[in-house]
Parts: sequence; C-alpha cells; structure tokens
Amino acid sequence: MKCIDLNSDLGESFGQWRMGDDAAILPVVSSANVACGFHAGSPAGILETLSAARSNGVAVGAHVAYPDLVGFGRRAMDIASDELTADVIYQIGALQGLARAAGCVVSYVKPHGALYNTIAHDRRQALAVIAAIKAVEPSLILVALAGSPLVSLAREQGLKVVAEAFADRAYHADGTLVSRREAGAVLHDPEQVAQRMLKLINEGGVESVEGEFTRIEADSICVHGDSPGAIEMARQIRATLEHNGIAIRSFRAAR
Repeated sequence: MKCIDLNSDLGESFGQWRMGDDAAILPVVSSANVACGFHAGSPAGILETLSAARSNGVAVGAHVAYPDLVGFGRRAMDIASDELTADVIYQIGALQGLARAAGCVVSYVKPHGALYNTIAHDRRQALAVIAAIKAVEPSLILVALAGSPLVSLAREQGLKVVAEAFADRAYHADGTLVSRREAGAVLHDPEQVAQRMLKLINEGGVESVEGEFTRIEADSICVHGDSPGAIEMARQIRATLEHNGIAIRSFRAAR
C-alpha cells in the first residue's frame, strides 16, 4: 500500500491571539511541526498543542525559525552562522523540554517561513542549521523542500532528510514555490488541492503555473493550518487519498 505523511504547522497561537485550530487538524494529520517561540507560540500554548499531539498519536517536530515574532518568521535575515546555529539549538532544546513534560518526543526538525526558503538554496545558512541539529541530536530528521539543494547537502552531512511538498502552494516549472507576494501563490479549493496531491503521489508531480508538469519527489505533504478553510482542505486531502488506497502515516512514528 502506498503511504504519505501529512504534516501541519501548529502551536502558533500566542496568549489570547489565536492562530489556526490545532484541536481540529490534529486528528487529520500524522506529523505536527510545533512552533518553538521564535516566530510564534507561547509556552503554555505550545505545551497544550504537544499534549494534544500525543493524545492523537501524532509525531512531533521542532518548527524552528528566525527570531521574528512581528513578521511571523517570514522576513529573511542575514544572521551570522554561529548565531543561527545557537538559535536553532535553543529552539530545539526548548521544545524538547516541553515535549518531555507532555509525554512525547521531538523526532524531527522543519524550519519555518523565511528560514525554510533561505536554507533551501543558501549553503552557509543551511550548514549552520545542519550543525545545530547534529549538535543536539544527530538522529533528528530534517524536513526540507523537495528538489532543493538542501536535500542532498544535508544527506552529505549525515542527516536523514524527508523531502516535502506543499498542498496549498503553487509551483514554478523549476520546482520552486511561487512567492506569496504573487497572485495565485496560495490555493484555496479543497477538491482541486486534493486532486493535485493525488496526482503528486500517483504520477510524481503537479502542474506548474507555467502549465508544465513538474516532477516533485516527496514523502511528506504540508497542509497549512492557518489559512481560510484549512481544516476542510486537510480533511478533503486525507479523504481523497484514503479513498484511493493511500495510507496516511508519519515518516517517524509518534513515541
């Protein structure tokens, strides 16, 4: 049976300010990328999300980011390598402590926003993040943009890597994501998105904004939990895949 991981960015609420609906999406996904406080997330909220992930049998990963609460981690930063390494170590360690209290284990790392996009192609910053992961726990899996140079670089450095595709994002013909600043970058039709992901799994790619079939080899699909209609979209993706004999299973079993 074919299988695929569904992951979502969670734990991003901050005090009374709410982002997404973690309780609703956790029964749908198989992996939770939990904020670590740098781009979003308060300690109490993060702990609540981790406890809910454990209850739902969902694997947990550290959603590390630039120190950018105001910009939600979506602003690029030219941070020195040693500082970036320390930042990532700090975030993983904080989430590991909260996860231990919640009775679950952090098993992977997925960078967020601008950091995710930057290290996909920026070798210096990528090596800084890789160094942080290896310093904390070399067995942690890195989730990276499918087709990016980061995938092979991290593997060369000894990390296990899971390539990721985005369910609700448009792609260019070269496999890069369409910038959120451009119209049509984010997809909103649940049925359209579900069919795209079915095609991705069965045919190995999706149609780009240029109208070309673009190959994407991925073992995990991100379903964003903070966009309008996100829960309906996630449920539609899961229902469509399972209806077509594709199991939803984390690349790292929850412990």
